[in-house]
Amino acid sequence: MYTRVMQEAIPTPVVKGMPIAGTWKHSFEYVNLLDSYKPFSKPLPNAVKDSRIKEWQSFLVQNERFLLEATLSNVKLYRWAQVFLYDKESGQKLWYRKILPFSGWRMPVTLSNASIDSRSYGIFFRIHDWLDANMVKVDLDIEPTSSRPSFTAHLEFEIDETKLEPMAVSLLFSEERSMYSYKVLSPVRGDMVFGGQHLSFGGAKTAGLFCDYKGYYPYRMTSTWCNAFGFIAAKEQADQKRNRCYGFSIAENQAKETFKNNENALWVEGKLTPLPPVRITQPNGIQSDWIIQDMEGMIDLVFTPKESVCNEMNLLITNVEYNIPLGYYNGMMVTSEEEHIHVHNLCGLGQKLYMRV
Repeated sequence: MYTRVMQEAIPTPVVKGMPIAGTWKHSFEYVNLLDSYKPFSKPLPNAVKDSRIKEWQSFLVQNERFLLEATLSNVKLYRWAQVFLYDKESGQKLWYRKILPFSGWRMPVTLSNASIDSRSYGIFFRIHDWLDANMVKVDLDIEPTSSRPSFTAHLEFEIDETKLEPMAVSLLFSEERSMYSYKVLSPVRGDMVFGGQHLSFGGAKTAGLFCDYKGYYPYRMTSTWCNAFGFIAAKEQADQKRNRCYGFSIAENQAKETFKNNENALWVEGKLTPLPPVRITQPNGIQSDWIIQDMEGMIDLVFTPKESVCNEMNLLITNVEYNIPLGYYNGMMVTSEEEHIHVHNLCGLGQKLYMRV
């Protein structure tokens, strides 16, 4: 059975000018990768170092009917905001992406109490990271067009680290360059207006995955993510009194020594199981089955895409290929307590990114 050292909380993953690798039980007080003294072969001004840091926050929320994914990202040459909403009953979907040149702001260096607004023609996107109050708030407002109805959402992720187990990691690309991520699966409440219809999120059948990323990612960045969550029906478990929330976030990236530390996690009722590194393959292409497996016998999943969004941008100085299929996961996972979780038609997202910037 795979195990990993879960360390107690520390203020920051950069200590005395050097990034450190590890996995922690709680969020950091602050994460500023500019504190790394020499991430490149020569000392450089902070402005130059900052231009190489990519950072974003993502939010995945779903209940029995809707799946909503929203991301606010800053890669310094440009920023982007994206929103993907899918109605599982009708098949209706909303896809919105806004790209803004250059870096007009930075993502917060702390999750304790910080906010960021992105305002531009057609969209308003605000995030208030407020773990001091056990929550993260998200506000979205997208203007209607002739082909797209208006969309408004206010969401609150209820993140109480005394009741839920998040995972914070610092992973190394080299001795001097690192990436950081914070992930947690939590209850969500809020409201959404889509096409004139008002809908409420909350109750026992709504959950959300919040992720925060920063990193000196390689010039040619490649990453693949698999994220999904849902509920184990009471009839499928010994305790038949209530459903149990479970979910996972699995990634394959360019970090080194991923057996010791990686960003893969499984949650069951808020309890965290750190997962081993995985291999994610698409033998017949991105729109066919994805195979997700490890070498420890804890992960054996197949992801079958159903709907897909593909982003491409190919310019002289940058190139992006970002595929986001929505689909269903089937297979098996094992917790640290050796409980076998049978995954059956679990709705979630796959994400495959190539970025040259």
